[in-house]
Amino acid sequence: MAPAFLPLFYFLLFFFFAFHLPLCFSGESSAMESVPDLQNTMYKVIDGDPCVRLLNLSGPIGCANPGRDKVLAPIIGFENVDGMSESSAILVSFEDFPSLFNRISDDLSFASKVAGVLVKSRTDVQNNLKGFSPDQKFPQAQFAPYHNFSYEWNPIGSGIMWKYYNFPVFLLTESATATIEEFVIRNENKKRAYTSNVAEFDLVMQTTKSGTHDSKSCLKEATCLPLGGYSVWSSLPPINVSSSKQSKPIILAVASMDSASFFRDKSLGADSPISGLIALLAAVDALSHVHGLGDLSKQLVFAVFTGEAWGYLGSRRFLVELEINSDAVHGLNHSSIETVVELGSVGKGYNEGVKNFFAHKEGGSAATDMTMTALKRAQESLLSANIKVASASASNPGIPPSSLMTFSKENSAISGVVLEDFDSVFVNKFYHSHLDDLSNVNSSAVVAAASLVARTLYILASDSKDVEDSVLASINVNVSLVKQLMGCLLACDPGLSCELVNKYISPTSTCPSHYVGVIVDEPSSTPYPGYINDVPRFVWNFLADITSIPREYINSSGCQQGCSRDEVCIKAETDGKGVCILSTTRYVPAYSTRLKYESGVWNVLPSNSSDIMEIVDPVWTESNWNSIGMRVYTVQNAAYDRIVLFGGIALTILSYLGVAFSRALITKAMKRD
Repeated sequence: MAPAFLPLFYFLLFFFFAFHLPLCFSGESSAMESVPDLQNTMYKVIDGDPCVRLLNLSGPIGCANPGRDKVLAPIIGFENVDGMSESSAILVSFEDFPSLFNRISDDLSFASKVAGVLVKSRTDVQNNLKGFSPDQKFPQAQFAPYHNFSYEWNPIGSGIMWKYYNFPVFLLTESATATIEEFVIRNENKKRAYTSNVAEFDLVMQTTKSGTHDSKSCLKEATCLPLGGYSVWSSLPPINVSSSKQSKPIILAVASMDSASFFRDKSLGADSPISGLIALLAAVDALSHVHGLGDLSKQLVFAVFTGEAWGYLGSRRFLVELEINSDAVHGLNHSSIETVVELGSVGKGYNEGVKNFFAHKEGGSAATDMTMTALKRAQESLLSANIKVASASASNPGIPPSSLMTFSKENSAISGVVLEDFDSVFVNKFYHSHLDDLSNVNSSAVVAAASLVARTLYILASDSKDVEDSVLASINVNVSLVKQLMGCLLACDPGLSCELVNKYISPTSTCPSHYVGVIVDEPSSTPYPGYINDVPRFVWNFLADITSIPREYINSSGCQQGCSRDEVCIKAETDGKGVCILSTTRYVPAYSTRLKYESGVWNVLPSNSSDIMEIVDPVWTESNWNSIGMRVYTVQNAAYDRIVLFGGIALTILSYLGVAFSRALITKAMKRD
């Protein structure tokens, strides 16, 4: 009996290992020489940009893992969601992304089965879409200086970025898209039912772990930080802050440098608002080459705000700093601001060779009329450039979403004009979307806007209706600079590694992102550079340089010996020494006016009942997290695990019986001998 059993035992042993081992090593056949090699074979790390969790005084928005642990789920394609029987991660094209999220919002039963969403990337996706804007139809309507909140400036807006999703969402890179698509195909074609390809999401927010679900509670528990950063202002020529002379009336030109998106780090905002920022920088550069600006009747001041996409943090804080006359705005006088000229979205103001812009005015003062007259005069001087400026439709409820709203709401006596590439509705079909990229703007339109504004500002500052044509003709925008700025600020190649940016700063990343970020330390007019994002640092250095007064000598020791009171130090990041220049360029903190930093902690202040903007201030914060990531791999299902378990037990028993029989046979044979 025993001799007959042994062949059976060895056959079962061979069968088990022949069946099991190929499953364990059925992946890549390359040699594995270390634990990292094994991990790289088993797990594939996926690159992507996440939607993260933000909070305000009312609650959270955005995306996060539902609990304190990583999420593990099989991956299925969007076309198969109707047959989804278990909680799954859905791979979806961007064309189907809006319909998926509409279904998630409308069908709670379906939403409960969504463990995560992976969004495909493709370079030509804009061509297949009529438009996509995750923002509201009237962005930040509560800050408007009028009451028609139902007006639709952004008719294509879906509002999905203002909702909360209890699952992770990632926008994949193109290479990651190909990897996940291959995983999904293998999942659908797999013959063996005992394995599946899964995604593991690590998007655990500290606000979820601690149970803090609004800005007030998470700031108290230190599980979040306020949205914010640093705005920049500069003057041309520099202001003599030590002079006792009465300050000149101020012509304030403004633009925004932050945008928003459903995906945190994909906030390029090419048309809205970065085209306006680039146009303003180019206009300042053009004016810096004009002689005799100090002899003009009025002072030119330029402000670039951040945090405007999240409650107009920059412009509102700027007005507060002016009111309290802080060091950040030393040299400026709130009452001296005569008019505001804002550059909004100007990158799409191009149609069949004609550059069309619309002037949206706020207030019916003489200063507003002067600005409109100056725009017309500037347009006439640019006839050969085919630039047209028209007044916005009188049927509009007022000015569109812009920083000028906060100036008007804070002080109705301040009037101004916003230059845009649209009249009654946004022409940007990708407003506050990651698709608002370099391909969505036209450099000729940006050059035209910069030329128009540069000459308009000169006319306003000269306070004369009879500015000579020859003077205006000498104010010319550097087309190469505009194209260079677009490549630096709106693309990854060259991105922030471009020569212009590297002339002033050492950027922390190559791909630009215009998300406002968070303010991590006590606000200051002289902040530590490491706490300031790349783009504001570049804008500060660039404006300081081009608005400076040339010096007769340059200190070879750079800034190491310190600069004088009216000087600032630029280029310190690039050569370690920097250069002291005479320029009035300052950082201004940008954060909610309802926040105060005390003893290392952010506190939410009670709203001032007399300040309408404080009453509606959401007080935005961003949840902290330990890590964010995603990977995919193959797992065995529970049924197969049980087969392996019971097979192992059976093998153990058979091995024991085999050994017992063998010992018995050997003992019996030895006795015979």
